[in-house]
Amino acid sequence: MSKKLFIIAGILLIGGVLVVGINGVWKRQPVSASSTVAPSVSNVRATPVDSQIQKAEAIINRVPEKIDGYNLLAAAYLQKARETGDFGFNARAEIALKHSFEIAPDDFDALKLQATLLLAYHRFQEALDVARRAQALRPDNADVYGAMTDALVELGDYPEAINAAQKMINLRPDTASYSRVSYLRELHGDTEGAIEAMLMAVRAADPRSPESIAWCRVHLGLQLMSAGKAREAEREFDEALKVFPDYHLALSAKARARALAGDTLVALELYKQSEERVPLPDTAIARGDLLAQLGRADEAKKEYALAEFIERNGASASTYSRQLALFLADHEMKLDEALAIARRERAARKDIYTSDALAWCLYKNGLLREAKESMDEALRLGTRDPRLYYHAGMIAQGLGDRRAAKEYLQLALKTDPSFNFLQADTARRTLASA
Repeated sequence: MSKKLFIIAGILLIGGVLVVGINGVWKRQPVSASSTVAPSVSNVRATPVDSQIQKAEAIINRVPEKIDGYNLLAAAYLQKARETGDFGFNARAEIALKHSFEIAPDDFDALKLQATLLLAYHRFQEALDVARRAQALRPDNADVYGAMTDALVELGDYPEAINAAQKMINLRPDTASYSRVSYLRELHGDTEGAIEAMLMAVRAADPRSPESIAWCRVHLGLQLMSAGKAREAEREFDEALKVFPDYHLALSAKARARALAGDTLVALELYKQSEERVPLPDTAIARGDLLAQLGRADEAKKEYALAEFIERNGASASTYSRQLALFLADHEMKLDEALAIARRERAARKDIYTSDALAWCLYKNGLLREAKESMDEALRLGTRDPRLYYHAGMIAQGLGDRRAAKEYLQLALKTDPSFNFLQADTARRTLASA
């Protein structure tokens, strides 16, 4: 390729909770697979990966002393977690990998899968270490560099992430590579380049993997929304729902698009459908904020309670620390705790979004100078993110820098006027009073 490509794959979907799973009993397994799954959600649909699970279980029952079946089962459960948003399937993958490592502690395929699993658990440094172990065994494998890219991005080491991503795209230009290109371009403020790469990801997607196609179309749509192309964005969400019906990410994205178009009741219903499919904190918060905007405070409180419960107690609770801090800060709840959470996260990872979360929690606690320093870190890549702009604007306003406040708040609303239902209203009121 003629120019260096920036690349993360949200292609690893880190989901929330709760779906009925596939029951399988393995000869080597000391704990039944069903015991790792959280309470169930309705509307679970079978997908091609279910046959892969059955195939893997058959291999394990036939030759339990070999690793092949365990690795295949782990890969299938990781894919099922992506499709359903059910974190319990990741726990099942962990059990399968445990058996694989008991047989062959340094198996390359198992190490690759372990790195992916650790990314899902937000154990980014461990994921990077495991990916590097795999790299030492197979330095020509593209997936290894994908896992390294993901971990390095989340740790905030963007130069090394770019190097790893470039190696991946050189080895294998495909959907996984292009989606990473898209995300790193997005992080560096290149919205058009991000859209271009995600279009390539869509075109390269395997037709046998409808969830991957739908994931790419949802994220393409979100990028189009950030570029001010709301109608094109909603078409992508509709295409995602055609190829992968009832996809929770597409339902939430379309709900946001409908809310931006003023179709509030439809937006609330779509959020509800997404929440019923997979109850994620993001969905509950968005629905709660929309209800609060409509003056339906009691209903909003129920959504907020659900969001906080999932963040604190769900099967994936440990992955949502930064999100919990932002939720508490946004709604001015338990601000001391929010700041403590954000500080812990920042000590562990140096990415821009953790810097942003810390800045916002510092601002909400009245620590404006520290908030400005952390916000500068969050803005260091030139990312065109309305939430970043909004936080920067409110911090500038608090420090008395009205010119910078106006510039950032206008950028936030110009980039995406629906970036957050309640915070966008605050941005407009702040601008009006400036």
